[in-house]
Amino acid sequence: MTAALATVLDAPIWRARRQAHEERVDAWLAPHLARRRDGVRHPVEDFLFTYYSYRPAHLRRWHPGAGVELRDADPAEFGPDYRATAAGVTLDHDAVRARRADSLDWIRDLLVATAGRPAHLGCFGMHEWAMVYRQTQEELRHNRWPLRLGPERTAAVVDERGVRCSHFDAYRFFTAPARPLNVLTPTRESQHALEQPGCLHANMDLYKWSYKLSPLVPAELVADCFALAREIRTLDMRASPYDLAALGYPPVRVETPEGRAEYVAAQRGFAERATVLRARLLAALG
Repeated sequence: MTAALATVLDAPIWRARRQAHEERVDAWLAPHLARRRDGVRHPVEDFLFTYYSYRPAHLRRWHPGAGVELRDADPAEFGPDYRATAAGVTLDHDAVRARRADSLDWIRDLLVATAGRPAHLGCFGMHEWAMVYRQTQEELRHNRWPLRLGPERTAAVVDERGVRCSHFDAYRFFTAPARPLNVLTPTRESQHALEQPGCLHANMDLYKWSYKLSPLVPAELVADCFALAREIRTLDMRASPYDLAALGYPPVRVETPEGRAEYVAAQRGFAERATVLRARLLAALG
């Protein structure tokens, strides 16, 4: 289906949008790139740049999305997915769709399936605890940082609370003894059947789906998904068993009733915001 040119942006408008996007993203990129130059790792702030495959330069690059004509623009400035028009450039929507039809349909189906389910808010972040279950300090992924409760008490919390994780890309990082404790056995093949809108990792992954849908979706929407994922990652690690107080992250003590209530309240807020972003992604797909 050809995207109608519903929006025409004069040069001052689209250049201002591009500059605003670059400045917004630079505020996220600058600390990460400085740490990378210095060989310093940050378990919270660097996650979105190391776990996900989108390069910082790609996140910074502005694109208007489908159905937008940029007046007085040069196609060479925007890349091979763009074509010249009488007045400027526009995304060659049909070519992009034809080349990536299977992956676009897979992502759309996942977004629709997730949006159609109720949010489940009873996991209490135990997926992060299952990733360190019965490990020694040396075996931990973030082994520069101690466990708040120590290995034995951390394992006891997992044993007491159980694990209710529906997200395959979290489950696959569980330790071997933690996997049988999960009420589900997520697989890549069951992803469309299991993902639900209360899941922190499913909502964090909206960033992944947004950049995989680029340049069909505008760069500002990718940045909005990144911003939400960044906040979710902060909660994820504050509620994890790691002690990150020295980095300025006070714990959400999900081993207590008060901590679980705090976690669920934040989780619900993220789910509501993710619902809006998921709808925007689906609308951009048409």
